[in-house]
Amino acid sequence: MADVITSQPESVAAAAPTWAAEIRKYAVEAIGAFFLTFVVVVSVLSHSVFTPLAAGAALMVMIYAGGHISGGHYNPAVTMGALVRGRIGIAEAVGYLMAQVAGGVVAGVIGRAVVNPPAVSTLTLTGHAEAAAAVAELLVTFALCYVMLNVATSKDQPGNGFFGLAIGFTVTAGAFAVGGISGGLFNPAVTLGGATAGLFAWSTIWVYLVVQFGAGIAAGLAFLLLNPGDGLLRTYTGGPNKDRSTGSDSVA
Repeated sequence: MADVITSQPESVAAAAPTWAAEIRKYAVEAIGAFFLTFVVVVSVLSHSVFTPLAAGAALMVMIYAGGHISGGHYNPAVTMGALVRGRIGIAEAVGYLMAQVAGGVVAGVIGRAVVNPPAVSTLTLTGHAEAAAAVAELLVTFALCYVMLNVATSKDQPGNGFFGLAIGFTVTAGAFAVGGISGGLFNPAVTLGGATAGLFAWSTIWVYLVVQFGAGIAAGLAFLLLNPGDGLLRTYTGGPNKDRSTGSDSVA
């Protein structure tokens, strides 16, 4: 009996089609962006004082959950930084952006419906308040993207398991610091989801989007400047950045 069992040929797992791997990544990005935005929207509409902690925790767990598949961006600004850094191609980045925005907007609609508040205090910024919010969003979004690229894609961080904590706590710290100034978004998908839920006036959303995307680009350039020779790294370093040859097409 033992001879019969051991003589059986080993089964070989069939490789998933390329299109299936792409769909997996976009689905993970949409799910992560959805739950991050949903947590933020529901927390704010419920007037929770723990919104910064909730946002950081939601991002952390979503990164640990899906980082091995998509890289765990859940943020168009992070995707922009990864594109500049050389971890993702333009076509793939566009797919990520579409999935993230879709997840954020749907979360805004559902979050508003779940809480169903009698009234929503919409944040409308003008003058100095608008400029202050722009500066706050620029700085903290840069910090978020900068931390993400360094802890999750650098060759000098082999096998680390803290990347999710570092990224999540960056959001938590930033939200506590500037949440009263800008709302503490740091993410175009969350920004659009929040506007959909009525938390932010559409008239000022463009300011958020410009500085957030700009911060992502700046973070990617800063990474390349401070990590010479690391811009085209394609090997797994322990974070959500497996190489294509490992069977998962994670990118950042």
